[in-house]
Amino acid sequence: MSPFIFISSLIDGAVGSMIVLPLMIIIGSLFSEDATSIVIGILAADGALSIPIALSSLFIGIIIGDSGIYFLGRLASSYPLLGRFVDHDFLVPFRDWIKRRFVLTVFSACFIPGTRFLTYISCGFFHTRFSVFLLTAVVSTTIWTTIIFSASYLFGSVSSGWLSHIRWGIAIVFLLSLFFVGRHNIRAYRARKTELDI
Repeated sequence: MSPFIFISSLIDGAVGSMIVLPLMIIIGSLFSEDATSIVIGILAADGALSIPIALSSLFIGIIIGDSGIYFLGRLASSYPLLGRFVDHDFLVPFRDWIKRRFVLTVFSACFIPGTRFLTYISCGFFHTRFSVFLLTAVVSTTIWTTIIFSASYLFGSVSSGWLSHIRWGIAIVFLLSLFFVGRHNIRAYRARKTELDI
């Protein structure tokens, strides 16, 4: 089962319950922020849930998830077997690169699909300042998820008369296109970097 279908059925099953619905949005955002943003945008356009509840629950879930990923990296660095790599010669250039471009790295990781988890866990692993990390992550995620939510809301408003299978299929294609664009950008960056190293 795809994460999009799982999150869609998780949130859709909770519509109507003012207590369970925000909890399901928070849980859904822990699995996939982008998919949850799309689902709640379309459901809000249908009038199935209110925009303030949808967005506040989404942002709470994102803050919990991003903080959890950061502290997972921090916890991993305290484990003796992994902690010895924090100052290892092999990882010093990577650690220094993250610390020099800390805010830009955290901010841009939100907009490049597939980079958020590794960036956030690395920030925790290398003991970067949590307050700066969280503030940067919250700002970038707020911008990104608001864009995704707004686009999904607009799509939901325009497509409200369409058949539900076609509508959700288009939403899945949109989510997959975000993934493949990010993947293409990472490969292009690596190819350009390899070209410059030669």
